[in-house]
Amino acid sequence: MPKRRFLVNGSSGSDQRLDTFLSQKIKELSRSQLQKTIDQGKVKVDRIIRKSSYRLKEGEGIEIELEITEPAKIEGEDLPLEIIYKDKHLLVIDKPSGMVVHPGPGNRRGTLVNALLFHFPQLEGIGPKERPGIVHRLDKETSGVMVIARTQDAYRKLQEQFKKRQVEKVYSGLVWGKMPEKEGIIDWALGRHVKHGQRISIKTKRPRSAETHYFVQEEIEDFSLLKIRPVTGRTHQIRVHFAASGHPVVGDTRYGRRKSKPRCSRLFLHASGLSFLHPETGERVELNSPLPQDLRKFLKAIEK
Repeated sequence: MPKRRFLVNGSSGSDQRLDTFLSQKIKELSRSQLQKTIDQGKVKVDRIIRKSSYRLKEGEGIEIELEITEPAKIEGEDLPLEIIYKDKHLLVIDKPSGMVVHPGPGNRRGTLVNALLFHFPQLEGIGPKERPGIVHRLDKETSGVMVIARTQDAYRKLQEQFKKRQVEKVYSGLVWGKMPEKEGIIDWALGRHVKHGQRISIKTKRPRSAETHYFVQEEIEDFSLLKIRPVTGRTHQIRVHFAASGHPVVGDTRYGRRKSKPRCSRLFLHASGLSFLHPETGERVELNSPLPQDLRKFLKAIEK
């Protein structure tokens, strides 16, 4: 059985729970699988079996016995896809809110990848096995424009554009309160929360640069409708930046206000525009998606 070893240092794991530390290091195991591994005594800290809640100390060494099985083949599913643009190199789709982008542990069906493999089975083998054709992601709760690679060459070139920040992304978002400026930049660094490792926060021991630009389109009662341009693409960046500024995104039950009224049935965040260089022609492609009906309906409700 293969083993993995880690060293705890001041910037990586000190005073962190054992299970949280390992969940950040080992992506092959789900949280429940990792918990089971720890409960079975297959994780040792300085050669001593520890519980999940054990708080790590600087300089300690961790050893874990891994039992990783090959993931099952991803099956295509006849799920609807809203295609905005299509050619032999790429697809651009409008992802609905509530749809996970790709399968993960305990979540093998109903994802965007399942739908893509049904309608475009040739995507299999383009990029990683679990994420065929996927060059970027949207949160489950976020709707809007996504580009999908249909060839290995397109996959490589699009990934490179995202890495070099040549892709322009625009979001429409409704936040609580009125922003202090009509347009501005939020540039707090982000990382895993110092205590709650499954959450992203500005309170982190391993900060990574993050930059979000915004422009106030309209102020409606106690809300601000924003056009948002994230320069970087950190996990949950927009949601965390606005929550930390005191203006959480409406409908955000993870980082925002859980009991405030009026309540939106979903996260009010929509990827409304995407601009990139076509991987074959080099010409700039710009595609847009209108605000979904459920979000338009919520805007009308608060306007009244």
